[in-house]
Amino acid sequence: MAAAEVHSENPAVTSGAPRAVWVVKVDSRSGKLVRSLAVAELRVGTVPDVRSLIDEAAKSFDVNPLLVDSVIQVESNYNPFAVSPKGAQGLMQLMPATAQRFGVTNSFDPKQNIDAGVRYLKFLQDTFQDDRLAIAAYNAGEKAVAKYGDVPPYPETVSYVSKVGKKYGQAKRAAGKDKQVKDDPAQSEAKNVEEPKASDEPRHILAYVDPEGKLHIGTR
Repeated sequence: MAAAEVHSENPAVTSGAPRAVWVVKVDSRSGKLVRSLAVAELRVGTVPDVRSLIDEAAKSFDVNPLLVDSVIQVESNYNPFAVSPKGAQGLMQLMPATAQRFGVTNSFDPKQNIDAGVRYLKFLQDTFQDDRLAIAAYNAGEKAVAKYGDVPPYPETVSYVSKVGKKYGQAKRAAGKDKQVKDDPAQSEAKNVEEPKASDEPRHILAYVDPEGKLHIGTR
């Protein structure tokens, strides 16, 4: 799902110049994806505080903000206009179907994008009860994870889980050190915090399709 183009090295967009972006939407009549060129603009002084949006969404949906930050880094490098070759859009690289699923009307709006992305992460965490599988599903989809019962053996997904997991682990270690120094300045090192991984006890993923064609996933 990660964007392969339109990356920005600076998380803060300060230019008011219009930018051409590809917008992919689902045609309500045909159900097909329609790709069109649109012009998006952010004016100086009107760019929202993305960090605050992350903290607010993470708190609202009970997701670690460090995980959200790690996903955004890998997905778009904090470029709100990022568009992938597959049509994923914005900071958290929402696919059109996912954006529609969570009521997003503009995937390039940072607040809508982050809220939907965090809600989706929470749904995946609740579904698979495992951060590693949630991260894999964010990239490859729930059906792929349910099919393999683990991280799907797709090179892109394996690499994605590794990248997000590494950043998430580093962020938690840094946060642990900061907390320990604050609690006890005499301590210079914090206890190691491992990257997200599967539970020591194997989980069995159960999936079935109901008469209406909806996929249901559970673990035991």
